[in-house]
Amino acid sequence: MAFTFFFRDLPVLEYAVEATIKIAMGRMRIKVWDAGSALGQEPYTLAILFAERLGATFNNLYLDATDYDSENNFGDIIKQATYKYEELQRIPADIFKKYFDSQGSDLYRVCDKVRSRVFFQYHDLLSLKAIGSDYALVVCKNVLLHFQYNERIEVLKMYHQALCPGGYLALENTQKMPVEISHMFEQVVPDAQLYKKL
Repeated sequence: MAFTFFFRDLPVLEYAVEATIKIAMGRMRIKVWDAGSALGQEPYTLAILFAERLGATFNNLYLDATDYDSENNFGDIIKQATYKYEELQRIPADIFKKYFDSQGSDLYRVCDKVRSRVFFQYHDLLSLKAIGSDYALVVCKNVLLHFQYNERIEVLKMYHQALCPGGYLALENTQKMPVEISHMFEQVVPDAQLYKKL
């Protein structure tokens, strides 16, 4: 589903970024997987949040953005990272000024620093094959609601395998952890669907 916007569901993303940094500091790579990246608003929001907190170690971030796109244009849009100004008005003014460059004609592009840390690839979650391993954070928001209940369980098991020990999983606020796999994750904060791998 392509509808989203920059800085959507900010509290859970901020919780996730803070928790991830705590377990990932000192690593050569901080691996993050945004599964369901749509047109790039969410992975770039995540990358900006990490940039604000990591400082000089931001280049250790590797953010894999994936989606299944039947129209075959998500990847081009994410790599181009150019958006109309009207899509960017929810972004705090200081962040907008710092991370977006004017392209003229009411268009703005995510700055090179942030774009260089986001890597897009097409991926079908229902293949149940993770795109990698040892992720400190997996974000999957507004995706699982489109799957059958049993499919959700299998996808969540795949995320569990893809996470590093103690890694984090962020879900949309309406998506509760199925009881069948509740022993695999621990909810980290009571007011957000952020889970730690057990």
